[in-house]
Amino acid sequence: MRNINKQAGFTLIELIMVIVILGVLSAFALPRFADLGSEARAASISGLTGSLKAASNIAHAQSLAKGSAHNAVADLEGTDVTMIGFYPTADADGIDAAAQVDVTNDYTVSSAGGSALSDARTYQIAGAATPAACQVTYTAATAITGTASTVVAIITGC
Repeated sequence: MRNINKQAGFTLIELIMVIVILGVLSAFALPRFADLGSEARAASISGLTGSLKAASNIAHAQSLAKGSAHNAVADLEGTDVTMIGFYPTADADGIDAAAQVDVTNDYTVSSAGGSALSDARTYQIAGAATPAACQVTYTAATAITGTASTVVAIITGC
């Protein structure tokens, strides 16, 4: 009687090919299912925060260097920026112009602000889980001299 050994199971090459195919499929499928939106929204708010701070400081420095009045219009690279207390006002003609923020495409302005001392302008991302917890607020100077504008970001609800 002859003993015939029949092979059962996968060979090593077949096993490796299955692992490679699963790896390739997961590399293409994972980005479709992973939610990277919250990190992107938080990064967008952080970027806007940096832009608002930098624009405010540049406008402030230029205003002081030129010896302008606290509420004079500053000229930043050909763009007129309204000022109050030597800092940009909290409106479209102030901080938006200084930071070159495009609120029509990227952000929702939930608090329009104004051109007076202590006015605030709040930017939110509408697609956030909690828009009120995914925002940045610019507050104009609170006095004519001695106080700076502030920029506060909240990214807990992005």
